[in-house]
Amino acid sequence: MLTLGQFFEALKANPLLALAMALIAGTIFVNGSTDAANSIAEAVGTRSISFRKAVVLAAIGDFSGLVFMTFVSTAVADTINSMVNFGDDNHAALVALTAASVGIVVWGVAAWQFGIPTSESHALIAGLTGAAIAVHGNLDGVNMSEWSKVIWGLVLSTVMGFALGWCLTRAIRWLWADSDYRKANEFFGKVQVVGAGFGAFMHGAQDGQKFMSTAMMAIALSAGTFEPGESYPLWIMVACATIMASGTAMGGKKIVKTVGTQMVSMEKYQGAAASLSAGFALLASSLWGLPVSTTHTKSAAIMGSGASKNMRGVNWGIAKDMVMTWVMTFPGCGLIGFVLAKVFLAIF
Repeated sequence: MLTLGQFFEALKANPLLALAMALIAGTIFVNGSTDAANSIAEAVGTRSISFRKAVVLAAIGDFSGLVFMTFVSTAVADTINSMVNFGDDNHAALVALTAASVGIVVWGVAAWQFGIPTSESHALIAGLTGAAIAVHGNLDGVNMSEWSKVIWGLVLSTVMGFALGWCLTRAIRWLWADSDYRKANEFFGKVQVVGAGFGAFMHGAQDGQKFMSTAMMAIALSAGTFEPGESYPLWIMVACATIMASGTAMGGKKIVKTVGTQMVSMEKYQGAAASLSAGFALLASSLWGLPVSTTHTKSAAIMGSGASKNMRGVNWGIAKDMVMTWVMTFPGCGLIGFVLAKVFLAIF
């Protein structure tokens, strides 16, 4: 297993690795500002929990989810590692990976500035794919059998998130139809906080593994001290979770506002339904080894919950903007990764 000491020695020996790791840390930070914020969005939006407490909850959930799921299964991380092949030239491969990381950060920061909850998972996959194509000059560097899991995950997480959000909201309204409103509201406020923690846990299990595997990929290309399938060290899990939490604390408010208040005006029982629905959809995807977008899944669950009560209660204009951002992420970030990889390979 790679030790922290070996990691620092590798950084000293290869400045390009240091740059790559700094950029990957940047992608993790942006992921915290965009994707991680979704796990707490509706709980903050319905005032079931304060933003500061929600950030702490998200940090604990991210760390716990990443560590637990990595010990249980590294299927998501292994998919990312085997999705693309940068070739036999480790230097060129590390240059391309660095270029892809730049593209991911640029894409994520742009979405962050506009408060659009884009998927950093899709940006990561698209950026790596574009860079791999640039290295080979064709599609030989893309493992389509693994890449197809992204498409399956995209469809599954969206449909499952929306359907579960719709059905669970309907079920709650039916079961609690004759309940005292205040007591029910208080109860579902607590359930919503639990659901937010569950969502943060699954965010760590999904996105934490994706970006952790990218960091280890960079180290393997530089020092050859790690191979896919080996145990991931605890220190890299702690580092990823910490950086994600920092991103959520410093930049997550815009995303929380968009997802938690502007897209759907929700009551606490709807927020609870959306949180639990997204969490279960992410859990199923993780156990099946599908790298899915936590943003996609959570937003679909929120829309399903909102539409279940009233189709007009969903701000479909914001939903449309989000969908367009998701649709543009693959070609947009893929093209950025391709172009930057070509430029970086020519320079370095």
